[in-house]
Amino acid sequence: MKSDMFDVIRQDLEIFEEELAQAVVSETALITDVGKHLISSGGKRLRPALFLLTARGGASFAYARALPIAIALELIHTASLVHDDVIDEADTRRGAVTTNAKWGNQVAILSGDYLFARAFKLVAEAGYDSSVYVKLAHLVCTLSEGEILQDHTAYQVPASEETYYERIRKKTADFLEICCELGGAIGGMSAADTEHMALYGHAIGMAFQITDDLLDYRQTSEDIGKPAGHDLAQGFVTLPVIRALEMLDAAGRAELTALITNPKMTAQEVARALEIVRTTDGLDYAQEKADAYLERAKNALPETLDTEVREAFLMAADFIGRREF
Repeated sequence: MKSDMFDVIRQDLEIFEEELAQAVVSETALITDVGKHLISSGGKRLRPALFLLTARGGASFAYARALPIAIALELIHTASLVHDDVIDEADTRRGAVTTNAKWGNQVAILSGDYLFARAFKLVAEAGYDSSVYVKLAHLVCTLSEGEILQDHTAYQVPASEETYYERIRKKTADFLEICCELGGAIGGMSAADTEHMALYGHAIGMAFQITDDLLDYRQTSEDIGKPAGHDLAQGFVTLPVIRALEMLDAAGRAELTALITNPKMTAQEVARALEIVRTTDGLDYAQEKADAYLERAKNALPETLDTEVREAFLMAADFIGRREF
């Protein structure tokens, strides 16, 4: 990540990058090309970093034992993004052309499948306890459920805020929770401390997705590496819109509802919807919710963590609260 928050595991992450590059190599040259394209765009590496940091906070951390899971977590995340881009018909991600735009949907989907399989192969070869497989399998199921739920509810006004929270839990929070939970188990944390780290991961995941959704309203295409208003154009009704619909008068609510439920929104209509949302306290409201989750994350950290490790987790929470990309 573009921050010094993970200095304590900087060397771990450098080795991780080298091994990740090897993990996407295939006997099929095209798959290798796709894999290298995907990892060359970087990304925040938040998931493996949280896993490694949590594992290092345990009493029996061994990097060689932790590394395959760290790679598997990033491969699963990358595979899910590849599939998301196909579903969303996205042309860019992180400022780079997407796999589907470069090689087509069929190659993109099958490459995502390959990365999923590669992740589980790494874990199998490392000989972990069956509980690791169960957690990772549950993770893939939850990611799929979140994507299906998002697709099923596109261009619809959510019944409540809870509907939104359920969706982001499945898409993001459960993932970061499992990263921290697995890290605690692999690093030799006590059951109680592992549970606390899982709570941290869940809360930071909820905050991460809320702030990610906010970027769609606050940043330009150059800032976030994808078109501003892209989520709204795809029919993803996020917390700022939900709040705006509650606060607008009848006329404003009717106009915004008509815009966000239209699958054929023009660029001008997307801009108008963004404008309406920004006239309310929707963005501030969403930020307050994210901040509350970040505070919950900080409070969940075990007292037994080493000072350096604890500080890194606190810095990660602060980074998410102020992120601009």
